[in-house]
Amino acid sequence: MSSQKVAIVTAGGSGMGAAAARRLAADGFKVAILSSSGKGEALAAELEGFGVTGSNQSPEDLARLVDGTMERYGRIDVLVNSAGHGPRAQILEITDEQWAKGMDVYLLNVIRPTRLVTPIMQRQKAGVIINISNAWAFEPSSMFPTSAVFRAGLASFTKLFADIYAGENIRMNNVLPGWIDSLPATEERRDGVPMKRYGTSEEIAATIAFLASDGAAYITGQNLKVDGGLTRHV
Repeated sequence: MSSQKVAIVTAGGSGMGAAAARRLAADGFKVAILSSSGKGEALAAELEGFGVTGSNQSPEDLARLVDGTMERYGRIDVLVNSAGHGPRAQILEITDEQWAKGMDVYLLNVIRPTRLVTPIMQRQKAGVIINISNAWAFEPSSMFPTSAVFRAGLASFTKLFADIYAGENIRMNNVLPGWIDSLPATEERRDGVPMKRYGTSEEIAATIAFLASDGAAYITGQNLKVDGGLTRHV
């Protein structure tokens, strides 16, 4: 088994996931990246890591990612769960199929890989799981209905996971970004942020890197807002 720590990033081909992979690699991690576009494999090659083209909604693709990581490096220290975009519509116009898709995108994207890596982390007697959620998980916005519903569920899942596995030195936390530069910018949204700017993917990556570090060893079960003060009253 390698002595170098290893991080998996799902949905890591672009945006905040890719920024997290770059930052963790810069911090000395070997990285394994999953993305559906092929960009994750290209980024992994650039970072001298391991890449898989596939979906975080596919148990088979996730198994290829985890198994391939273990074959190459023999350990998994950090799992970063990023996500794509789920269905958006007026809340009563969302179909059963779209609600199911939203659960796949925003909740099962965490649960499925967590099932795979937790036994590995138990054997290692340590591990960190970090989920990229969003700032509206507790005060939902009609702009993101499926995201709001299932990321509220993710917050509950994270607390339950922390209750069970904290004693085994396995931590799980959520990062809740506000308006980030990987999204289209509008003046109205920018003006609604007390800091009067969008955040950057690199700022989210820095938060993830902190939560992955020994400096955050006493933090678990938390939802950390990184939103320029947008949800300061929530």
